[in-house]
Amino acid sequence: MDDTLPRGLPAPPPLGASALPPGTYDGTLVLVTGGGTGLGKAIAAEFARLGADLLLVSRDAEHLRSARDELAGLGTRVTTAVCDVRDAERIAEVFDASPLPGVLVNNAAANFPVPAEEMTPNAWRAVVDITLTGTFLMTREFGRCHLAAGTPGSVIDVGASYAWTGGPGYAHSAAAKAGVRNLVETLAVEWGPYGIQVNGLVPGLMPHEDMTADIRGALDRTGAHDARQPALRVGAPRELGWAATFLASPYARFITGHTLVVDGANWQRRVLVGAPVVPVRDQLGLGPFTG
Repeated sequence: MDDTLPRGLPAPPPLGASALPPGTYDGTLVLVTGGGTGLGKAIAAEFARLGADLLLVSRDAEHLRSARDELAGLGTRVTTAVCDVRDAERIAEVFDASPLPGVLVNNAAANFPVPAEEMTPNAWRAVVDITLTGTFLMTREFGRCHLAAGTPGSVIDVGASYAWTGGPGYAHSAAAKAGVRNLVETLAVEWGPYGIQVNGLVPGLMPHEDMTADIRGALDRTGAHDARQPALRVGAPRELGWAATFLASPYARFITGHTLVVDGANWQRRVLVGAPVVPVRDQLGLGPFTG
């Protein structure tokens, strides 16, 4: 075996493993938005393995039914609520109808690629309202309930690395995620005195069944995506779940206002010689803009 060859980061422990003690979340209700599929469901599963009860929120009732049946197999109590995170009144109804969650995971978001010059006002509003406003409204209701009850809590907002770098082709989503990152830092200071943590969590490339069509298409076109990561592998959704369970655990009580990036250093990757610039329109297969 040639030890000089790059090997990348080791594979994660198997599905079902955990660094936290069994029962860490016994008696805790964890609310996950967008929890019916993809990374939201993966995060919910790791909380469930540690004893948490789950409240899954989504706009899609069928996604919720499927996730409830799957996650209940982990031995946890799973309830669901159809809710549009843009609807403050419906959010209040969900909280009123449930025991108070101890942990809120804001995973719901919207995204699709489009050049800024072709982005309609409705497209902008759709992404910003779900990703940023929805995150704020859910967090606001969670905070109000805990402040009124005098109880501690933990919020985890799922972000994106282009909150720091910008996201050509994703001006709406990048701006919204930058706002989410700022909410993490602002609310951590406002609510820290009352025992409420607020942290962010940024996933790297973690293939799952609910990836957007543009990401799935890019993977299908490029192939060999492991070799395109500094870690020489993509992430596993459970790795994001493990990070979430740590951030909300008793072992991370002094961590707040922080955004943890779980992407194998991919967002920090640079090349010694800059690659040729390919305009966003060309990357999306679009012709010249004609107005």
